[in-house]
Amino acid sequence: MSLPAATDANDPLCAQITAYLPSTLEGLSRRWTDAQATGAWGDPAGIVLSCGVSPPGASTIPCQTVDGVDWLVDDTDAPYYLLTTFGRTPAVQVYLDSETVSTLDTLSDLAPLVSTLPVDAVCTDRPSS
Repeated sequence: MSLPAATDANDPLCAQITAYLPSTLEGLSRRWTDAQATGAWGDPAGIVLSCGVSPPGASTIPCQTVDGVDWLVDDTDAPYYLLTTFGRTPAVQVYLDSETVSTLDTLSDLAPLVSTLPVDAVCTDRPSS
C-alpha cells in the first residue's frame, strides 16, 4: 500500500511505535506499507496509522481521551474519521472507517503504544458525556 511518510517519520520514537504495531487490529490483518512510520489494516484498509505528523496546536476540533491518550476527533468526512494525538510529540494520526471498525476500540488498542510518547500538553475542553 502506497502511503506518504509524515514530516517527522524518522523520529526514533516513531520507530518504537511502528516496531510494535499489532498484526491484527479490530479483526483486520496488518498489510504492507511502503512509507516509514506507517501501518495499515484491512483490504481495503479500514485503519491507517502515521507517526510523525505535525503536532496540532490549540483547536476547536473535539478532543477525546481514550485510555490516557488525548485525541482530536475530526468527523467532517464521516463515516471516515481522522484522529490525531494531542499533546504528544511526535504526533500520531489514525484514519479509519467507522462503518468497518470501532473508533473507541481502535484507539484503546493503540493506547499502550501511543502512551509511550512524551506528553507536553493536555486537552482542556472535552465534550460533555
